[in-house]
Amino acid sequence: MDPLNLTLILLISAILAVSLCKRLGLPPMLGYLLAGIIIGPNASGLVPQEQTTAQLADFGVVFLMFTVGLEFSLGQLAAMKKTVFGLGGAQLMMSFTLFFIGGHFLSLSWQGNLILSGALSLSSTAIMARLLAERLEMKSIHGQRIMGVLLFQDLAVVPFLILISSLATPHEYLLKTLGLALFKAIVVLILLLGLGKKILDKLFYWVAKQKSSEVFLLNVLLVTLGMSYITEQAGLSLALGAFVSGILISETDYRYQVEDYIKPFRDILLGLFFITIGALLNIHIVIHNSYWVLLALIVIMLAKLATAYVSSRLLGNIDSVALRIALAIAPAGEFGFVLLAQSESLDFVPHSILQITLAAMLISMMVSPLLIQMSDRIVLYCCESEWSMRAVALHQLAAKTYGTKGHIIVCGYGRSGQNLTRFLEQESLSVIALDKDTQRVRSAAIAGESVVYGEASRREVLIAAGIHRASAVIVTFADTAVSLAIINHVRELEPGIPVIVRTYDDADLDMLKNAGAAEVVPEILEGSLMLASHAMLELGVPLSKVLKRIRQVRAERYHLMRGFFRGVSDESIDLEESNQPRLISVLIVEDAYARGKKLKELMAGCEGVEITTIRRHGERNLHPQAETQIEAQDVVVLLGVSEKLAHAENYLLQGNK
Repeated sequence: MDPLNLTLILLISAILAVSLCKRLGLPPMLGYLLAGIIIGPNASGLVPQEQTTAQLADFGVVFLMFTVGLEFSLGQLAAMKKTVFGLGGAQLMMSFTLFFIGGHFLSLSWQGNLILSGALSLSSTAIMARLLAERLEMKSIHGQRIMGVLLFQDLAVVPFLILISSLATPHEYLLKTLGLALFKAIVVLILLLGLGKKILDKLFYWVAKQKSSEVFLLNVLLVTLGMSYITEQAGLSLALGAFVSGILISETDYRYQVEDYIKPFRDILLGLFFITIGALLNIHIVIHNSYWVLLALIVIMLAKLATAYVSSRLLGNIDSVALRIALAIAPAGEFGFVLLAQSESLDFVPHSILQITLAAMLISMMVSPLLIQMSDRIVLYCCESEWSMRAVALHQLAAKTYGTKGHIIVCGYGRSGQNLTRFLEQESLSVIALDKDTQRVRSAAIAGESVVYGEASRREVLIAAGIHRASAVIVTFADTAVSLAIINHVRELEPGIPVIVRTYDDADLDMLKNAGAAEVVPEILEGSLMLASHAMLELGVPLSKVLKRIRQVRAERYHLMRGFFRGVSDESIDLEESNQPRLISVLIVEDAYARGKKLKELMAGCEGVEITTIRRHGERNLHPQAETQIEAQDVVVLLGVSEKLAHAENYLLQGNK
């Protein structure tokens, strides 16, 4: 296939598949896998299995291992050594042994059994890290245990890759080859880790002095691919060199800058890698063996669930923590695909078994977000200790609020919540703070702070916190979904209590207001408002006038400050945050559709967009009226999200609805 045609097909399919997964709340990785399945040689046949595609996919693995090395911290490893090497090692060894015994009954060769058992024993660091962060559970006891197990699995990938590269050797020379590979790996690692840090420190310092982003990026690529080349020439894998380069750079002062620069390359190449993995799947074989795929899925997840739970319990974790760990570890992971892809050319695993395994792994990764979302219910149903812990937490919360009246319930005890609580207590106001970060609650409670463990979005927690006797509820974290849940519970339990909500920007301001929030405080807009007030005071504007202006802006729901004109420096804004309202200017030319029409006639075609200003002959008309007529050379300022703005601009100029 022509390289340009191949690239276009890959890009189009990736965009469509990832967009669909994003809309469904699934990880982008699954979108790439699904795209590969659809366009691969075993389905539509749009993309054949070519050497060029496979080589690009190899670079995807290189950057994946580089990222793992970059996030690897020797200090973190030392601090978590009991969890990483104890729990992580026990879980992986038990899973591997169980799968290896099962593979024996499938009449697999010992090489194929080893590859398959290793791939199935691994879990997804990328998916679990994202899900735990979204649920604010990264610092919880089970969150730390899960990340420790996943860190050990990431480290275990390196010896697995070295082992797989040696399996093609004839049986009589295998031990010699493995011994030589191990010796080479040790020598190369000693040389790279021993001399590499000193060289990299000087190299990056010299590159940083050039103050050129292009040179810095080229240097990162040179180091990553250069070390991969060294390990490949030593008879080891490309991925090992990338992993080592990531470790070395993580110990320098340029770690975070490197991570930002390398992210686009990593994501694109990783996407290509997972597309090639999806292309390996023969959908016809999978459909024909759907019962075996379902059986394999159940066996894989139950086996990993059991080994993770047992190993966690043996190492002293209570049953609820052990079950949460097991639920997170049970699905398959991206490194399992890496091992299977590396071993595909060796042909140790029969094609039908490989297809069934790939399908089962893919499905397990697709259900992992649902599994974590339901983990609270599962643990509550299965574990007595969870009932006890929740009962104790609710009892402690109810005991603390017993007899209090007119207190303020502060939801979230992060930095904003702590500052707010101290400020309120200075005014002799009674405060009860709720937070679900056990480590933070424990540390703050020992110090005498008025904070207890509790998930504020739960109805029973709000009741235990004395919602019927409280005077106000304040949400201090910027999470619209959770804030809406809290507002709904408060409106149901005690409609007269005001709810004050913090948001990051003004994107969901109207939604929260309409849900029943008494006040919504957009962090960015309040910062701008405070800056403006201090500036006016310094310039001699009377305090009474400044306060009046601030009250007016807040009463108008920050209308004056909503939206902004985006520039080149704002291109780094995360796509998740780019949905906030922005401003654009549209020049009405002589033959524009909007010329001569009144605003009320144009609003139907500008749905979801507000016309905030019309600039005519150098003068600005703020808040123009519905009867205002648009003239040629007017500059119309529109407020809205990007998608709506593009449609409205096109409508004003061409009249296309």
